[in-house]
Amino acid sequence: MKQREVTTSDNTKWTCVQAYAGADGNVAEKIAELSETGDGKVPVVCTPSGGAQSVRLELPADWEEKLSDEDLAAAIQNTQ
Repeated sequence: MKQREVTTSDNTKWTCVQAYAGADGNVAEKIAELSETGDGKVPVVCTPSGGAQSVRLELPADWEEKLSDEDLAAAIQNTQ
């Protein structure tokens, strides 16, 4: 699974990755399936480059390709 970087309006750079992305191969796919909620959302962890605290989001399963940088940044800021 890929990671994405986004910068919020306060100039904090965030690196976001779907939770459990570090698992290998078939295990990662199975974990991703099991972690998806009933409404098609998956857990995503975003880690800042500076002093802010990491945040955990629930985003649509296709967030890596379809969620705009602006929407991802807004989701991060709404959880802080």
